[in-house]
Amino acid sequence: MPLRPAVLTSAVLDTADLQDQACALYRQVLGHGEPGMELNPRLLSALVRNGGSAVGLLEAGRLVAFAYGVHARDEHGEYHYSQSAAVAPGHQGRGLGRQLKQAQAEAVRAHGVRTMRWAYDPVLGRNAHFNLDVLGARARWYVDDFYFRPGTDRVVVEWDLEANPPPAQVAERLVVPAGEVDAAARARVRARFHELLAAGLVAVTCGRGEGGGSVYGFAAPARRAGGSDRQAPPRPQEQP
Repeated sequence: MPLRPAVLTSAVLDTADLQDQACALYRQVLGHGEPGMELNPRLLSALVRNGGSAVGLLEAGRLVAFAYGVHARDEHGEYHYSQSAAVAPGHQGRGLGRQLKQAQAEAVRAHGVRTMRWAYDPVLGRNAHFNLDVLGARARWYVDDFYFRPGTDRVVVEWDLEANPPPAQVAERLVVPAGEVDAAARARVRARFHELLAAGLVAVTCGRGEGGGSVYGFAAPARRAGGSDRQAPPRPQEQP
């Protein structure tokens, strides 16, 4: 008889035990053993008590995935910035990522916010596909040296929690090569992203290309309720 899939439940990280588990999971998945890459449980407490998000997925009482973020505002309005998300090894590839983001979105809606943003490495096609194609977020900004260190370029996506985007007509494409992407290839990705975003397009999809690389598709922003279009700003590197 086949084993039944484990039941996962979502939870706010509002106990010391869950926060400690989150910090341990962060070190395991994202910390890489580097100094300064730790997650402080007091930060999670502050987020829970002050309009941020700190949510997780539990399997038999143990934390197997979590995400956290902060409330923010800029010239475009209010949004929730999701700083990080992690899924335990051995649980990846089971759809937990989508379930986790939905749990985080539910927590964000409870605070009256209807838009989320987060950043990811533009050369990671699998992450891009999840963000753009699975969730329906849109890549609207490209930020050079996002973490104020060379080699940390990031794409910032925006996820509208109120609507499912309609299929978009791809107007331009960007190919990212397979394997370890060297500095020259990253520079080409940076230049092309800036060019296409400055032209008023947003990245709407990312699929597998020939030879194992990935291919972004760019399109005009979808028309929003009320008849207005949300355009990417003319100099995306200066955004958030």
